[in-house]
Amino acid sequence: MYSAADLLSRRPHRPAPQITLGDPEIALRLGRVHELCGSARHTLAVAIAAQLSGSVVWITPQGATEYLCPEAIAGQINPGHILFVTPSKRDMLLWAMEEALRDGHAPVVVADLTAPPAMVPIRRLHLAAEAGCGAGVCRPLALLLTPGQGGAPGIETRWSLDPAHHHGAGHWTLSRLRARMAPPRDWLMTWGAAGLVPATPKPEVSARPRHFARNSLNRARETTP
Repeated sequence: MYSAADLLSRRPHRPAPQITLGDPEIALRLGRVHELCGSARHTLAVAIAAQLSGSVVWITPQGATEYLCPEAIAGQINPGHILFVTPSKRDMLLWAMEEALRDGHAPVVVADLTAPPAMVPIRRLHLAAEAGCGAGVCRPLALLLTPGQGGAPGIETRWSLDPAHHHGAGHWTLSRLRARMAPPRDWLMTWGAAGLVPATPKPEVSARPRHFARNSLNRARETTP
């Protein structure tokens, strides 16, 4: 909550802390709730969590058919830093996420959901994340994993990640589907030394040298007796 003195101050504005994935436009504000969807949403969550040091709270419903493979993510995150929570009741998933955010000691809190939650639970998650910014040692980042194209209301941003194998192995299409201050946009992503980053476009091969070589060959043929 800002006072009148803060609002009228001449001090320069400080942007809210955020993390990025190799591009300033691929940004997620800390202390807020973001939604990840698409068939590779778990890969995206791991890539985001790898940008923040510390523990990760990963909440999954009991009896889920998909779980993270420790060997598969060891190159991005130490599996020993992930605390897996499996509530016995589905309505306890968001409650567990809310409590983890309010505690403020885990930089990333992930909830793997079967459907987008409603507005009121998301508002509670935002408030819990804001409380965690002051109560703990970090500004917790909340990631909601939802199937399909998502659709949770009231989230800060919505991102989708899907394989892009037609560009070669290890490529994905990252889409910003919703953001408060930015339009939708797509990126071609790949794994680099810094994690999941925008892929470097391949240099275009000019046809001009081949044209000159062909003309030179034709001239040589014409001048040969």
